[in-house]
Amino acid sequence: MRAATVPIQRPRDARLLTVDRYGRIDEHPRTAFADLLRPDDCVIANDAATLPASLHGIHERSGNVIEVRLAGRTSLAGDAMNRFSAVVFGTGDFHTLTEERAAPPDLHRGDGLIFGADGATIVRLLGHPRFVELHFDGDTAQVWRTLASHGKPVQYAHLADPLALWDVWTPIAAQPVAFEPPSAGFVLDWSTLDALHARGVPFATLTHAAGLSSTGDATLDQRLPLDEPYRIPVATAALVETTRARGGRVVAIGTTVVRALEHAAAIDGAVHPGDGIATQRIGPHTRLRAVDVIVSGTHEPDSSHYALLRAFADASTLARVTATLEAHRYRTHEFGDSIWVERSTDAVRKEDHVYDERQGSWVAVPCDLS
Repeated sequence: MRAATVPIQRPRDARLLTVDRYGRIDEHPRTAFADLLRPDDCVIANDAATLPASLHGIHERSGNVIEVRLAGRTSLAGDAMNRFSAVVFGTGDFHTLTEERAAPPDLHRGDGLIFGADGATIVRLLGHPRFVELHFDGDTAQVWRTLASHGKPVQYAHLADPLALWDVWTPIAAQPVAFEPPSAGFVLDWSTLDALHARGVPFATLTHAAGLSSTGDATLDQRLPLDEPYRIPVATAALVETTRARGGRVVAIGTTVVRALEHAAAIDGAVHPGDGIATQRIGPHTRLRAVDVIVSGTHEPDSSHYALLRAFADASTLARVTATLEAHRYRTHEFGDSIWVERSTDAVRKEDHVYDERQGSWVAVPCDLS
C-alpha cells in the first residue's frame, strides 16, 4: 500500500476492494458502492464533525513548547466540554513522524497549559507520562473560543500541507465531537445518497466521537481505541432492527459505527437508542450482533482498525486482502481507498451452531443472547 498524501476525500480514481461472506475478493471503483446494496439492506454512517483537536501552547511550569492532541471525553453533552483526555507532545509538529516526536516536559497534576490568552489545567495523569486529563478554563463558550482560536485538525506526517477543517468534515458532518475524522464516511456524497434512495436502500446516522488513531507511543497505542461516547437516535435503532427482521444486511460506514452499534446491542442483541460509551475491543473473538458489513479505509495489520476487521473475516482471508492491497498499490490512511468486508459465513454459522463430529457438519442450536 502507499500513503494517500493529498487531502481529497473523493478522488475520481478511488477504489473499493470487496470481500464477500465466502471470502471472495473483488475490486471496484469506489463509485460503485451503491451497486453492492440490496433494497432490504440499510446503511448507517457516523455524522460526527471533527474538532480542531490539536493545540500548540506552553507548559507553564517549564516554559516549554508543547502540542496537545485532545483524545476523548466522557459524554457528548455540552456540559462535558471542559474536560478532555489528551496526549501531550514536546516541541515539533505533524511534519515529524508521530513515533519520533519529542516527549513533553515532566507533567504533573495541577500543571497549567497556556494557549494564547486561554488555558487548561492537568487534572490527573492517566497511567502514562504523556496521557492526561485536562480541565479547560472558563465556561463552554470559552472552550469553544479556545478551540476555534488555537486548534487545528490532528494530522500526521504523510500529509505535507496543513489540513483545514473542511478537509476533515464528511459531507454529512453535524455535531463537532470527533477528534479525528470518521473518514470511512468520505465514501459518501450527495449523489451516492441519491443512488441509495433510488435503489430503495434506507440510510441513517448516529454520532460517535471518533478518537485518535495513533499516539506515537507503542505502549499507549495498545490502549487504542479509547473509550468513545456515542448517541444512537431512535429512528436509527429502529431501522437496524427492522432490517435484521427482514433478513437484510446492516452496512456500517466505518469502525466507529461498528463500535457504537455493537456496544448498544451487547445486552440482549437489540440495538438500543440513546447515549452510551463504547468501551469494548472488537476483534476475532467478538460475536457481532448488529452489523453484517463494514465499509472502511485500508489499514496496516498492526493497527486497531485492522484488529476490528477480524470480527468479520478470519486471519487468512485478511492476509489475502492485505496481499491484494499491496500488489495493486491501494492508498491507505484517511484519504485513501476503501474496503467492504462482509461478515463471513463461518462467523454466521458458528455463533448459532455447534459442530457435530458424528454428522461432520454444523448443527443449529437455540441461540442464547443473554
